[in-house]
Amino acid sequence: MAERLDLGEIAVDVVFKDIKNVHLSVYPPTGRVRISAPVRMSQDKIRIFAISKLGWIKQQQRKLREQERETPREYLNLESHYLWGKRYLLRVIDTDQSPSIEVQHSRLLLRVHPETTEEKKQEIVAQWYRGQLKAVVPAVVVRWSAVLGVEIAGFHVQQMKTKWGSCTHRAGTIRLNTELAKKPKECLEYIVVHEMTHLLEPTHNARFLALMDQFMPNWRLRRDHLNLLPVRHEEWAY
Repeated sequence: MAERLDLGEIAVDVVFKDIKNVHLSVYPPTGRVRISAPVRMSQDKIRIFAISKLGWIKQQQRKLREQERETPREYLNLESHYLWGKRYLLRVIDTDQSPSIEVQHSRLLLRVHPETTEEKKQEIVAQWYRGQLKAVVPAVVVRWSAVLGVEIAGFHVQQMKTKWGSCTHRAGTIRLNTELAKKPKECLEYIVVHEMTHLLEPTHNARFLALMDQFMPNWRLRRDHLNLLPVRHEEWAY
């Protein structure tokens, strides 16, 4: 069940769910606002909550407008690509063999058939980034499981349009955006700890913040570092 709430120039989509707490989100690229509210929460209480958050909503919308965005990639020679925060220049090499990608010094070597389309190159590179992330995550999870005292049932890596990560509390699993392979590993660690902490506390309440402060005292610095880096057109600050 969904409704629309108008707050002057800001329209808010309200979705009622079987949840205990109200959640507020601002989505790209236009700064769409959505509130997930408990089924029995009254419209008056939702309006009061939304009004109390107007300053935060406008701040997030402004961040979305100002945040640096990557230019669309064309997969041409000398184009910049990133792996774990380091810049590499792409070199496209014609081959009759199966497609492959190799990191060589400051170059990213993409070997593909001469007639490979831009869309296919994009798919090959995306799968490569996915593999890079999947290879690194297990060690990060093991390290932080010992710190948090919690284990996950599994993790998934996928392209995500609006989030760096997510947690399915009941299943004990986390999901990570493949774009994290382009960012410094300290940013990946922050997202992993953030999502694993949600296994202890599902919401972003005071207890969640206290746990983050306990487990990773500099998490705000890592978050801010991540949010200052260029993002894809669809992505937003975490």
